Amino acid sequence: MNYKEDFKKIIDENNIVLFMKGTKDMPVCGFSKTVVSVLNHYGVDFHDVNILASEEMRPALAELSGWPTFPQLFVNGKLLGGCDITVEMHENGQLLDALDVNS
Repeated sequence: MNYKEDFKKIIDENNIVLFMKGTKDMPVCGFSKTVVSVLNHYGVDFHDVNILASEEMRPALAELSGWPTFPQLFVNGKLLGGCDITVEMHENGQLLDALDVNS
């Protein structure tokens, strides 16, 4: 399985993608849970990918994105960052603009 190609396709086909530990219904780490909570705050629909499903997923995504840690939030094909960046953007209003939603 070529996870890198699969991830490119997922990113291209979904406006908002969160690569996370667990799922949006059951995050298994605090950082992933925090990003899910922020996205839920805006009421946006997002695609989640559980990067714990296979040992090969994390290195493939890190290579694709150039970002070594998880979760990773992509919006409109662009990596925004992980938990700290997402929270910072939420707090300063930039995430609202990036998500292109009205709250």
